[in-house]
Amino acid sequence: MDVFMQQETQQLMAKQMVGKLTSVCWDKCITSTPGSKLSPGETTCLSNCARRFLDMSMILAKRFQLQ
Repeated sequence: MDVFMQQETQQLMAKQMVGKLTSVCWDKCITSTPGSKLSPGETTCLSNCARRFLDMSMILAKRFQLQ
């Protein structure tokens, strides 16, 4: 695979991950109609959710590389 295709594949994967992360964390953390800004609890929840999601993605990626 040439460099261009690798870069395109990586960009697509990153966009998909952000979309999935946004969907999962938004549904988990935003339980009411948001106002003009997020509450401190929502902000903390989103931050923690995103961190866990990314950590787990890295663990899984490393695990699959070893196989």
